[in-house]
Amino acid sequence: MSSEDYGTLIRNLRIANDLTQGQVAEALGVTPGYISNVENNRTAMSLRILTYYAKLTGRSLDSLVGELEPEYSETALDRRLYRMICDLDTDTKEKLLATLMIWAANPQQQT
Repeated sequence: MSSEDYGTLIRNLRIANDLTQGQVAEALGVTPGYISNVENNRTAMSLRILTYYAKLTGRSLDSLVGELEPEYSETALDRRLYRMICDLDTDTKEKLLATLMIWAANPQQQT
């Protein structure tokens, strides 16, 4: 997404949600001038503010920031897998490890 499209997206989401710049600013704890600057591509939202804006407009954060660059995709996937694995109980982790070891030993059978 180009920076020109970013401000337009932010503005269009605000309008689609029947919000004024003042209402958005109050909800996000910023000034209406800040929102105006974002919508006119004079500044970018911080990640914290962007996260709140996504929640305010009912969007996912990734829908606001666009696709990840390919070199970051693997890292993001690795972190997602790691978080999911950390939440598993020990028995399930052991089963997952055994399954991965089988897959690694037989790469031709992977689909």
